[in-house]
Amino acid sequence: MIENGILGAQDVSRLNEGANENLRVHSIESFGTHDGPGIRMVIFVQGCQFRCLYCANPDTMDVNGGNFYNVKELVKRAEAQKSYFGKKGGVTVSGGEPLLQRTPLLQLFKKLHEKGINTVLDSNGRILDKAAKELLEETDLLMLDVKHFNNGWHKKLTGLSNSSTLKVAKHRESTGKRMWLRYVLVPGWSDQEEYLHELGNHFKDYKTIERIEVLPYHQLGVHKWEALGMEYKLKGVERPSPEELERVRNILEKYFRDVRVN
Repeated sequence: MIENGILGAQDVSRLNEGANENLRVHSIESFGTHDGPGIRMVIFVQGCQFRCLYCANPDTMDVNGGNFYNVKELVKRAEAQKSYFGKKGGVTVSGGEPLLQRTPLLQLFKKLHEKGINTVLDSNGRILDKAAKELLEETDLLMLDVKHFNNGWHKKLTGLSNSSTLKVAKHRESTGKRMWLRYVLVPGWSDQEEYLHELGNHFKDYKTIERIEVLPYHQLGVHKWEALGMEYKLKGVERPSPEELERVRNILEKYFRDVRVN
């Protein structure tokens, strides 16, 4: 049952416990260049617990949407594109929220590794249980979406706490495996200087973080909200200016060795 737009425990369990060889998928992009290193096949999975006010793909939220794809079928598709991946490319699983389907994803990542294909997980870090840890161990690069460092503002933006996201980051650091941070910059919502410094101070000693990507807010998904009959609450918010982006870059460069503004 979905209450106040948030998936209940039964919904989450059902999504993950479907047959281990099947993944509920929203869409697949064949030659992605913005979802991890190199050229990548990007699998956008269905279902998400967060209700981000700026979500560009609100149609991925519904746990019952999308279509089922067999893991073996996805591996075959990746193999067919392997010659394009080169040394850096591979397969990225994004969302929606991939960790909601961590059990079938673990099977997918294991099979991809058997074929010598690199794996990337783009996640908001919503879940950290035994199965999630096993999946993260099979993940070559974790791209962790930190929606806001302040918990109160995080709840305003997503409807939920950021505690699990920070726990996933801490766990990833403990494994010594690669991680990128991603941060959507929304004017008036996630651009407060004090919290950007708190974000930097929290992560400045992490050895696994290779970069932080600042993603400027946009309204490209507004028409999807309207088509779904959902209210888009950030209509009056403009894209951050070049000056605003430079200000944020200067703050984050005090803490991270590689800051990218996408």
